[in-house]
Amino acid sequence: MTVTQSAPPVRTAGRGHPERWSILVLLCLSLLLITVDATVLHIAVPALTAALEPSAVQLLWIIDVYSLVVAPLLVMFGTLGDRYGRRRLVLAGFVLFGLASAGAAFAPTPLTLILARALLGVGGAMIMPATLSLIREVFTDRRERAVALGVWSAVAAAGAAVGPLVGGLLVGLWWGAVFLVNVPILLALLPAAVRLLPESPVRRDRPWDAVSAVLSVFGVLALAFGLKEAGSGSLMPLWAATLVFLAGLALLAAFVRRQRLLPVPFLDIALFRRRAFTTGVLGVLLGVFALVGLQLMLAQYLQLVLGDSPVRAALRMLPLVISAVAGGLVAARILPRLGMRATLSGGLALVALALTPTLTWGVEGHPVMLAVCFVGIGFGVQVALLAASDTIMASVPESRAGGAAAIEETAYELGAGLGVAALGTVTALAYAPGLPAVPGVPAGGMDQARQSLAAAAHVAGEIGGATGGALLDAARWAFVNALHTTVVVSVVLLSLTAVVVAALLSRD
Repeated sequence: MTVTQSAPPVRTAGRGHPERWSILVLLCLSLLLITVDATVLHIAVPALTAALEPSAVQLLWIIDVYSLVVAPLLVMFGTLGDRYGRRRLVLAGFVLFGLASAGAAFAPTPLTLILARALLGVGGAMIMPATLSLIREVFTDRRERAVALGVWSAVAAAGAAVGPLVGGLLVGLWWGAVFLVNVPILLALLPAAVRLLPESPVRRDRPWDAVSAVLSVFGVLALAFGLKEAGSGSLMPLWAATLVFLAGLALLAAFVRRQRLLPVPFLDIALFRRRAFTTGVLGVLLGVFALVGLQLMLAQYLQLVLGDSPVRAALRMLPLVISAVAGGLVAARILPRLGMRATLSGGLALVALALTPTLTWGVEGHPVMLAVCFVGIGFGVQVALLAASDTIMASVPESRAGGAAAIEETAYELGAGLGVAALGTVTALAYAPGLPAVPGVPAGGMDQARQSLAAAAHVAGEIGGATGGALLDAARWAFVNALHTTVVVSVVLLSLTAVVVAALLSRD
């Protein structure tokens, strides 16, 4: 692109680029668009279904194809940014994301919308790794970079949480508005990006291995798809999803083996030999696992048990969003004082502690106590994510920042998929046996009701009367008990991870 000639210098002496805080705002707005788009359709589904009439399988792909495309492309575009320059990759990603948003808004058929959502994923994958690596590039002062990473991680978590709320507000106008709103925002961001973003060093002498790219893309794609299907079983049975998951592991094993043989690897696997880097990636993976998986379960609880509308449920989860933003900013101050070990393990332990009242105090009937739990979850996850991000980015040289950022983003996406699949499966396995037979409900109706709480509500509506009400009450109790089981699993996993992090990390 010819616009690269007008780029400002990468940095000046001292604390970094002279316009680093303006660059941070630009990068966070870009990240916000990408993370909101991952969840914005959750509430727009009814209006979208009425307009395009997709089949059940098509609807699943409309929702899932975005994250399934983003996850496997992050490492590839991270390394491409390292070689050809991150700035031009971000600019190209802006253009593609805007065009795909317009295409999705005016999609005439479900297939067209699926393809547009896939292109949105490609554009998002071009932008996401560069946001982290550019922060590493323009913030050379460690304390300032901690603040910048805190803002970045808060935006990343807040975007996913705010997505359903944004969708709920826009879908009242027109279902396509959830996509079309991206276009004017990107038209404003593009000229600002041309002016502000620094040009990274272009390393054309570094070879780029196409075979490694294919192995990484299809390996992560199979891994993510297998995890999603293991949890939902929407497109294939469990055994087939397991085979896909194992195929993904085999492709990634071949990818790792190839990196060890290449003189200049596509991805520096040696980074994982650094204890701090590996621990940071683990912290991101499990932190997002807890946040996204529990967020989905709690959103179902608010809507299906307490009877909240989607918009009201999103509003009641706002304390989680606000506390996540606060957690990212506060962690930037406490990280230099407490060190990585205490901040990362302490954040994970706080999430486990915030979840515990849901098991002992019966917060179902106490909205204020539930809000306090949301505050603890959001704050603790963001403290942990900031410490993990700082650990990852501080443990690699600037020349490999794009690859390291891509690994962190991949851990973020896989953590989200794993959290939904694993915690959703735990809830489903505990829910079905916890729903006893209800007098007056036929055996076929009970089998259908045991599939999910939503299915039980459908059966109860068809039966009606006192019998339908009894079935719905029993299903709600079974779901709450299943949710408690899921929380127990989460508390144990988070507590163990906090202990492992404390054992593996040094203080600084």
